[in-house]
Amino acid sequence: MISLLTRSRSLRFGCMSWLALTVAGGVRAGAQEKIPVKSADDLPRHTYKLPGTASELLKSDEQFAALSKELRTNTEADLAKYQIDDKSTLRGLYLVLLTLDVLDGRFEAALKGIDRVRDLEDKESKKLMTGLVLRAYIAARGKAGEDDTKLRAAFKDTLLEKLRPLPWDVVGDELEQRKGQTEMLSTELMMGSIQAMIDPVVAKTAGEISGDLAQRLASVRLALKIMVPLKDEVVAAFQTVIDAHRVAKKDIWAERAVTLGPAQKLTPVLVGIWDSGVDPNVFEQQLFTNSKDPANGQDDDGNGYVDDVHGIAFDLDANPTPALLHPLTGLKSDVAELTRHMKGFMDMQSAVDSPEASEVKKFMAALKADEVKSFIEDLGLFGSYVHGTHVAGIALDGNPAARLLIARLTFDYHVIPMCPTMAWVQQTAAMYRKTAEYLTAHDVRVVNMSWGEDRKTLEAALEKNGKGENVEKRAEMARELYKVMRTGLLEAIQGAPDVLFIGAAGNSDNDVEFDEMIPSGFDLPNLLVVGAVNQAGEPTSFTSFGRTVQVYANGFEVDSYIPGGKRLKLSGTSMASPNVANLAAKLLALDASLKPTQVIDLIKRGADKVEGKKPLLLINPKKTVGLVQK
Repeated sequence: MISLLTRSRSLRFGCMSWLALTVAGGVRAGAQEKIPVKSADDLPRHTYKLPGTASELLKSDEQFAALSKELRTNTEADLAKYQIDDKSTLRGLYLVLLTLDVLDGRFEAALKGIDRVRDLEDKESKKLMTGLVLRAYIAARGKAGEDDTKLRAAFKDTLLEKLRPLPWDVVGDELEQRKGQTEMLSTELMMGSIQAMIDPVVAKTAGEISGDLAQRLASVRLALKIMVPLKDEVVAAFQTVIDAHRVAKKDIWAERAVTLGPAQKLTPVLVGIWDSGVDPNVFEQQLFTNSKDPANGQDDDGNGYVDDVHGIAFDLDANPTPALLHPLTGLKSDVAELTRHMKGFMDMQSAVDSPEASEVKKFMAALKADEVKSFIEDLGLFGSYVHGTHVAGIALDGNPAARLLIARLTFDYHVIPMCPTMAWVQQTAAMYRKTAEYLTAHDVRVVNMSWGEDRKTLEAALEKNGKGENVEKRAEMARELYKVMRTGLLEAIQGAPDVLFIGAAGNSDNDVEFDEMIPSGFDLPNLLVVGAVNQAGEPTSFTSFGRTVQVYANGFEVDSYIPGGKRLKLSGTSMASPNVANLAAKLLALDASLKPTQVIDLIKRGADKVEGKKPLLLINPKKTVGLVQK
């Protein structure tokens, strides 16, 4: 989802700010003299002092000018001092300078900045779309000057001139996504997000914010100054091109699908869904059942879990709870409405023009600033409620031999998350180990993990709670906390060598190793990390990547169950990962003697290699199953 809906301990929604969708480089001079940056933790950190609230700063030319000057100085100094090879990081730094150049009216520098950003983009659709809106704005400003009416007309015409020659088969999805995200923009939505997410931080830190938040303020300022005023023209230009070219892409997945039947000699295979919780009633015919611990409010089998009839669960404090499905306690919106909004939001991200997408765009565009926080938190809470059930349905589909064991962990959906402490991360690390031990004890063969953690999220959570004497101390605290969590999850997976763990890469279009993401950054023999492609087998704009991301699967509009038994199409690497878990479980149902390394080898040998700047392996269930049936 957009940055408004980013949250910790989950890969359920990607992070795409408006600026990243409208612009996107680097020149390295004297690289041998620079300080090498090997991971995100090596990057320098800066703080900025605000005279008042972030909301006030966005409205004040004088206050923003002071922040802009300091932000530019630090960004230019970092580029000069550090050798940064990670393209995503370089793009981010040059995006900061590009933003400031446009806001300062330094249009010649901005055009060069667009080129730098574009040159660092590997995904062809994003490369072609990089900076088109800003280029059109700069050109129109040159023609129309300060005449607003002339500016609008010149801008729309110029943008159309730049859009029309682009190859639709490459940029179509990207264009539709950007149109959808532009339609929901409004001043109230932007300011509401700042009031909910940054103003409380400013209040807790005596006006001091991190470089990440300062960069976000610059991005929002640009959106308020250019994108919101020209929203109608952008949407109209995008729609004109879409109407002239829209053609549904061929879906390659139906012809690759495999459905196992009762006539085949199948061995039951236990599949663990380690996620936000699952509605067991949806999968009554395929549930793991622990007959030694009936549902009576007691721990009859003495294993430390009360009523673990169909699995185990942990709450946000990483304490055991009998509730296998995330409760909706605290939800302020109507469930039916939220279901439509979630469907619409995911459709919009996936370039699907549905009635639900139209509804949520109108709804968000009409939100008042003081309504934004509740909307974000309700959508986050509802996401936790539906996510695990949707994942489970994908993993079990077409496999009568699959049996479901539920392992719930809990995600924080609040705009200001709980403050991470050493006691909490130690409890969380223990939860990881206990969960893996439980899965092993019950002979689970495949485990899907459509979630992840990263150090930067912990550091951000500390800032949001006003912890740490300064930015360096906060970074040190996050480093220590994250080490405990990382070690706990690493040891949990390593301690279950006979279990095959399938993990989602992430939805942030980033290198998972550079950003130290777990589990997707792990390199382990019993872990297979999955990226997402669309219905045509093309990499999605959101999928994360990296050396440890070994295969790709469908993460586009994947149909599955949600609690209560209704079906919904959702997108993300969260959906790609269980598609691979599904294939792994089918292989084990056909040949229970396979070890995790053998299953991984079969999946990779049966995959199709797709060439490109970043070659990838696209799973092919039919070919892979054929390798076992020979």
